[in-house]
Amino acid sequence: MALLTRKRISDLQAEAGSGTLRRSLGPINLTTLGIGSVIGTGIFVLTGTAASQHAGPGLVVSMVIAAVACAFAGLCYAELASMIPVAGSAYTYAYATAGEIFAWIIGWDLILEYALSASTVAVGWSGYFVSFMGDLGIHLPARLTAAPEATVTLANGVTAHGIFNLPAAMIVLLVAGLLAIGIRESANTNSVLVVIKVVVLLVFVAAGAAFVRREHLTPFIPPNTGEFGAFGWSGVLRGAAIMFFAYVGFDAVSTAAQEAKKPQRDLPIGILGSLAICTVIYILVATVLIGIVPYSRLNVPDPLAVGIDSTGLTWLSPVIKISALFGLFSTMLVTLLGQTRIFFSMSRDGLLPAAFGRVHHRWRTPHVSTALTGVAVSIAAGLLPISVLSQLVSIGTLLAFVLVSIGVIILRRTRPELERPFRTPGMPWVPIIGVLVCLAQMAALPWETWVRLFIWLAMGLAVYFLYGRRRSRAADIAEVASQPPEKPMVA
Repeated sequence: MALLTRKRISDLQAEAGSGTLRRSLGPINLTTLGIGSVIGTGIFVLTGTAASQHAGPGLVVSMVIAAVACAFAGLCYAELASMIPVAGSAYTYAYATAGEIFAWIIGWDLILEYALSASTVAVGWSGYFVSFMGDLGIHLPARLTAAPEATVTLANGVTAHGIFNLPAAMIVLLVAGLLAIGIRESANTNSVLVVIKVVVLLVFVAAGAAFVRREHLTPFIPPNTGEFGAFGWSGVLRGAAIMFFAYVGFDAVSTAAQEAKKPQRDLPIGILGSLAICTVIYILVATVLIGIVPYSRLNVPDPLAVGIDSTGLTWLSPVIKISALFGLFSTMLVTLLGQTRIFFSMSRDGLLPAAFGRVHHRWRTPHVSTALTGVAVSIAAGLLPISVLSQLVSIGTLLAFVLVSIGVIILRRTRPELERPFRTPGMPWVPIIGVLVCLAQMAALPWETWVRLFIWLAMGLAVYFLYGRRRSRAADIAEVASQPPEKPMVA
């Protein structure tokens, strides 16, 4: 394993210095990249779920807690990214530095982050799409716009359970199709999207501020109902765990390390800058939204649409909804792209079947992996409610950040000779605090979410030991190393 680790680091460092990617991103580019990734599902969708079910107006405090956890974990992530500054994910960094089994756990866990994140975004997109179509006088069948566990109101006023969220499933398949034939986004395009999304949200805050009613914000932290996580301070903590999903996009900054002009300076500026800006925007939007509509009415996939509709500002309603549709679409594009890259890397290392790494001869994309991912994600989006999806994404991401933070501490001791253009400050306290804050948020999630996580990890370990371990690059190198050297031929 040590032989593989040294070879992997050497290969990736050679790639980083090969000039494949141009170092052209400064702190402003990296900050807008982070903002573009963070401003998405969390602000357009999960604000309503977390406020109505757990934190009430105290969701503002939840957002601050989630941002602090991301800041500590992000500094650790930046160190790994700068050590091996190539485009990739925590899986790539873990394999290169900590070994195969550690990388497998993170890679398998990241599926919860990326694949189910795309499903969550799709459910939110569906909510805004249905609302926008309703404004146009087109009313889709209610049962085909919600998951089986979700409650819908039929045309005759009777409530029933949904059957399948068809718009959510269809948009995932559309995004997967676009990715299969090749989609590239430049930093300049991302900056334009960031400006549009931020401007629309600020317009929402400015226009909606006049409709805020103080009684909707009182009490700021509603009393606990007697159940952990149902309001009170435990609800604020659970709200933070749910809203943590909203901030995970900051890892796009650290994965752009190879394209940063000065990683040691620009990475922390991009990470912390995007987190600070997004936290302020989230707090403003959440305060206005909850001030307009009582938090109990926000358990919907399109809370901003509900909020703006209640103001009577008919001119702003379609602007908000169209902005949400395009913003969530771009978020799905990025998350599905990230998932296929993880599958591609794991396949390249032999941990998954070679089909996941197969590249189309003309499109030059991992089309098989993209198609399989698209189908699986669309099914999840159609069948699972947004609350289950968001909590699974949050606990998977929190676990990944815990492992990354621990990995930074371990690598400082086991591999001190490695070059680190960016070093996490305050060692070992910053990673330790990051671990503790993430674990506290994990502990606040429902036990059903923990059960699903353990089942998922158990399935992953079974796949690893039954398939991946025997076919991996590490196994091949170990087999070669164990063979006795060939004897020289005697003339």
